[in-house]
Amino acid sequence: MGRVDRRRGYLLIICALAVGLVAATGLPADAAAGRVSVFSPGAPGAGDPYFPDMGNGGYDVSHYDIRLAFDPRTKAINATTTILARATQNLSRFNLDFQGPLKISKLSVNGRDASFARSGAQELVITPRRGLWRGSTFVVSVTYAGVPQKVDDPALGVSGWVATKDGAVAVNQPIGAATYFPVNDSTDDKATYTQTITVPTGLTVLANGEPGPTTKHNGRTTFRWHMNQPMASELTMIAIGNYNVTRSVTAGLPNITAIGKSIDTVAGQGKVFNQTTAQIVQWESSMYGRYPFDSTGGILADVGVDYALETQSRPVYDQRTSEVDGDLLAHELGHQWFGDSLTPVHWSDIWLNEGFATYSEWLYQEKFNGTPVGQSFAEAYAGEKDWTGKVADPGRDHIFDDLVYNRGAMTLQALRLKIGDRAFFQVLNRWPATYRHGNVSTQTFVRFVERLTHRDLSAFFHTWLYQPGKPKL
Repeated sequence: MGRVDRRRGYLLIICALAVGLVAATGLPADAAAGRVSVFSPGAPGAGDPYFPDMGNGGYDVSHYDIRLAFDPRTKAINATTTILARATQNLSRFNLDFQGPLKISKLSVNGRDASFARSGAQELVITPRRGLWRGSTFVVSVTYAGVPQKVDDPALGVSGWVATKDGAVAVNQPIGAATYFPVNDSTDDKATYTQTITVPTGLTVLANGEPGPTTKHNGRTTFRWHMNQPMASELTMIAIGNYNVTRSVTAGLPNITAIGKSIDTVAGQGKVFNQTTAQIVQWESSMYGRYPFDSTGGILADVGVDYALETQSRPVYDQRTSEVDGDLLAHELGHQWFGDSLTPVHWSDIWLNEGFATYSEWLYQEKFNGTPVGQSFAEAYAGEKDWTGKVADPGRDHIFDDLVYNRGAMTLQALRLKIGDRAFFQVLNRWPATYRHGNVSTQTFVRFVERLTHRDLSAFFHTWLYQPGKPKL
């Protein structure tokens, strides 16, 4: 009799826990009632036509916690990434993007071991012990190790984890994030991030967002960084190496800049870099509205990728093509509003990033160097050799072409001439404020401008964004 009573007590406890779980995770009524529902796999892609294998369906990530130790002698990492997500369908299994030779030693869902398999170049297919109800939150933890390998795409260049002489730099646009952490690598699944990186004492680690406490133990130093605003995975970054770091405050914001010690050879270069960053952030804030993140800065490093990148809150500038130059800083810092806070849903709309950032260069030239925006437009209009592509749909291999940058900026100047300065600068200010920290498309932008100006601009935008050929002025 006593044994039966104990079993009833256990059952009552389990039932109470189940009811609490339903209340906490918002399980559907049929789940709470024990009725049978259909569970199905999440899609292996997020639906971007240019990158059909990137991203995944069936869930939405809210936070990544990346804990990573780096050995500069072997270039290997040991890491655990923990992901907090919410199911958007009844999931029998789901995928993460994870590419390269990194070997997984442990994987769990909600604290319980889950089965997993690698599929193709980047799919990590995870099957939890039980299906995940639509609307429920769940936690995925992946422990792994190895030497990350960068992506070198023939059309799009190098991205991902790039080994350097004194460490490594992660620059993840467009397809590199999955080289060192499992991720839903889609522009429209933004999340907050915590990055905890351990390295031999003497090296420095920089990342997105704001620094937390730094601790030392047994010859190793642990750096903590957190990004509290939503961030697309392609905008994440880590820089490990020997850096001279400059800290200041601009407009109430921490301004953290760093220059690799091997290239910091000009007296006062670090101070100029920091001050120019502060000046441009304040100036762009006067046009585009409040700076969208809790800190700013930049990193000048010997990465060897031949580009600068608008990594969120702290752009990375490759020293091989980048100097402490106002034009370039205006471009990458302008991205903090256009591309980072406002991120395209699909890569076909990347002109919303690069057109606005290039226009930021033109505005900088006018403000600080005396070159009118109209002159920059005229030079670009006369100098552009290829008018055959579509700005708002350039094709997968052409998302970084001059067409996207220059004709994107020319579109904005043509719009300014059409609607007038007053309305145009309202667009520059209200557009990033209205969709702050969200995802946008070309059609969203067109509708926004038409609502603001009370004008039908469909023919104008069709000519400049979708119609091949040189537009008539």
